[in-house]
Amino acid sequence: MADLTILLHRAYRKQVEMGLRPLAGRQTEDITRARIHSGEAFVAELRGRLVGMILLNEKEDAAFPPHFQKPGVSHFSLFAVDPECQGQGIGRALLDAAETRARILGFNDFALSMAEPDQELLNFYLRLGFRFVEHWQWPYTNYRSVILTRPIGPPEHAPTDPHRR
Repeated sequence: MADLTILLHRAYRKQVEMGLRPLAGRQTEDITRARIHSGEAFVAELRGRLVGMILLNEKEDAAFPPHFQKPGVSHFSLFAVDPECQGQGIGRALLDAAETRARILGFNDFALSMAEPDQELLNFYLRLGFRFVEHWQWPYTNYRSVILTRPIGPPEHAPTDPHRR
């Protein structure tokens, strides 16, 4: 848990330096443990070092954005890649793994919440095909979040219905 918490603090440091208070940028090891046990965690290692993570379908006590509560919607959180390792495809691999798992579980939409002031991160998600759905205010942050989503296609090896639109 210590390594995961350190990774999260490193990955969210830029937002903290912007004056934002993302939970992942300041959470304790106990909070990290509780959060990863509330969903499905995926981690990335590079040469034996933890360099990334993502959490699929986290459950928490705080109210969820309306979009997250819709049938068929999967969401991810705690998406982090060590800043020294960004740009090497680690984040894409983590996103792909989580999205594939969501698809296998039968979800048809892949969503996230992110800090609206982080324009660089927003542009990253828009380039990946995510679109804006709504704004949301988490009770433990000092900024407004944006909820983004994109459709999940059928499983790669599953037969598709040519009449489905």
